[in-house]
Amino acid sequence: MGDVAKDLTAGTIGGAAQLIVGHPFDTIKVKLQSQPVPLPGQLPKFSGALDAVKQTIAAEGLGGLYKGMGAPLATVAAFNAVLFTVRGQLESLLKSDPGARLTINQQIACGAGAGVAVSFLACPTELIKCRLQAQSALADVSSSGGGVKYGGPMDVAKQVLRSEGGMRGLFKGLAPTFAREVPGNAAMFGVYEGVKQLIAGGQDTSGLGRGSMIVAGGLAGAAFWFMVYPTDVVKSVIQVDSYKNPKFSGSIDAFKKILATEGVKGLYKGFGPAMARSVPANAACFLAYEVTRSSLG
Repeated sequence: MGDVAKDLTAGTIGGAAQLIVGHPFDTIKVKLQSQPVPLPGQLPKFSGALDAVKQTIAAEGLGGLYKGMGAPLATVAAFNAVLFTVRGQLESLLKSDPGARLTINQQIACGAGAGVAVSFLACPTELIKCRLQAQSALADVSSSGGGVKYGGPMDVAKQVLRSEGGMRGLFKGLAPTFAREVPGNAAMFGVYEGVKQLIAGGQDTSGLGRGSMIVAGGLAGAAFWFMVYPTDVVKSVIQVDSYKNPKFSGSIDAFKKILATEGVKGLYKGFGPAMARSVPANAACFLAYEVTRSSLG
């Protein structure tokens, strides 16, 4: 099996592990990010992450925490194939010889390059996921009086293609997606390699056990979100914004309006669930990737 096929297979399994572990946290993150600013004298729909969990389970059952998982699950193979394969190919280009190990700075560059590539897959997938995850939070304040707008991932895609400018509608929020994926993946892969080398006491990390990979993967995931979280908030509000009556004219406008109405804390709505998700989800992803990649030779 060639390196590309190995990265594809290992990346797919790693991505599936990440998704299964992390999706409920992601659902709560998006609900908190996308809930409208309450009117003066009114309370927000969710007072915090635990309240969002309670309300979601009460209204939608446990399945509500996994709402919107169909879109990323359907594309997890392509997304992780691109992420790990592009990263692997960039590693090969940067190596002085086949057996050489990359520096941390080189790993950062590989992560950034992989982030560029995956942005084109992440944007439409995230739009579909966010629409499904946020619709219950948005329904209570919608002018139509509520109700489920989308029946599932394919229904979101069909409605966006039909009424929001075709393919362009599916790529709404591409700029903040780039601004999230490029620095985020650069930080993630850089920290992952840095922590492994720190634990190993040098560049040779081949002897590390699974526990070390879990630690490195968890910290790498935390680094991703710590680096780019405000950008993710902007991406989410842009992607769930109304097409006919938009609140925001673009990413910069969204950033300014969030700051003006909610302050800096508005750019960190849902930060707790995101960080709580990032550690176990990315630990699972990197462990599954490394174990699978190693087993393939």
